[in-house]
Amino acid sequence: MQELTSCSICPRHCQVNRNRQERGFCQAGANLKIGRAALHRWEEPCLSGTNGSGTIFFSYCNLQCIFCQNFEISSKHAGKEVSIERFVEICFELEQKGATNINLVTPTHYIPQIREGLKIAKKKGLTIPIVYNSSGYEDVTALRSLEGLIDIYLPDFKYFDDSLAIRFSHASHYFAICKEALKEMIRQVGKPQFDRNGTLQKGVIVRHLILPGHIDDSKRILHYLYHTYHDSIFISIMNQYTVTRLLPYPELNRSVSEKEYEEVIQYAIQLGIENAFIQEQGTDQASFIPSFQGEGV
Repeated sequence: MQELTSCSICPRHCQVNRNRQERGFCQAGANLKIGRAALHRWEEPCLSGTNGSGTIFFSYCNLQCIFCQNFEISSKHAGKEVSIERFVEICFELEQKGATNINLVTPTHYIPQIREGLKIAKKKGLTIPIVYNSSGYEDVTALRSLEGLIDIYLPDFKYFDDSLAIRFSHASHYFAICKEALKEMIRQVGKPQFDRNGTLQKGVIVRHLILPGHIDDSKRILHYLYHTYHDSIFISIMNQYTVTRLLPYPELNRSVSEKEYEEVIQYAIQLGIENAFIQEQGTDQASFIPSFQGEGV
C-alpha cells in the first residue's frame, strides 16, 4: 500500500517504508497482525449489548504507554499476521456469533488495511456498527480517510499535562493532538444515537483512565471535555488501572484508590456531567485482561 511506503499514518510521522519491512515507533509491518478476535462483554453496556462486542485486538501500538495492560500485544507483539481478506472473514464470523458491533481495538497503525477491509465487508453486507477503539493519538488526515466507514469512535483521552504524556507514553503534544482528533471524530459521526434497546449505533464515547496519584490531571480533562462538548459525547470515567509489572515510577505501582476515584466522580457531578459511565470497584484485577492466544484469528 502506498501509504506504508513513507508512513505518516499516526502523529509520529516516522516515514519508514513498511512495505520493505522497515519499522517505525509502533514496530508494525505491512500486514495486519491480530492477537484476539472474540465477543467481549466488559465494554460499556451500550457497546457490549446482550451478546458482547465483537472485539478485534490488533498487535503493536503507536503510543506504547509504559503501564499498558495489553502489553503482550502492544509491546511483545503477540498475534498472528492475516490478510485483508481474512480480516473481512473475521468480521463476518463475529457478526454470526451475535456481536453487537465490530470493535477495532488499537487500530491506528493499520488504518489503510482496515479501510480497505471495511469497504469490502460493507459491500458484502456487513451491517452492524463499526467501533474505532483507540488511544486518541491520531493523525487527522488519516482519520478523514475513514469517513463513512466508522459508526462509533471510542478514543482515550489520557493526559492533559504534556509532561505526563512524554513521561508515560513518549508522546509530545498529546493533548493538542488528541483534541484535534476528537474534533474530527465528532464531525464524522455526530451526537450519540441509540436503538430501542439502548445500544449505541452512532456517536462518540471518550474514555479516560484515571492514573494513581494524578487525579488533578483527570479533573482538567473532564473540565475540558464537558465545557467543550457538553452532552454531544459520552464520557467513560475508568478506575481499572491495573498493575501488571513493576514500573520505574512509584506512583504507578498501585491501583487507583477508592477515595481518588470518588473524588473524580464527585468533580464530574459538580461540573454537571450526566452522559457518563462509571465503574465499580474491583476492575483493576488482572482477570479482566483478555488472553491473547490467537482466539478467533
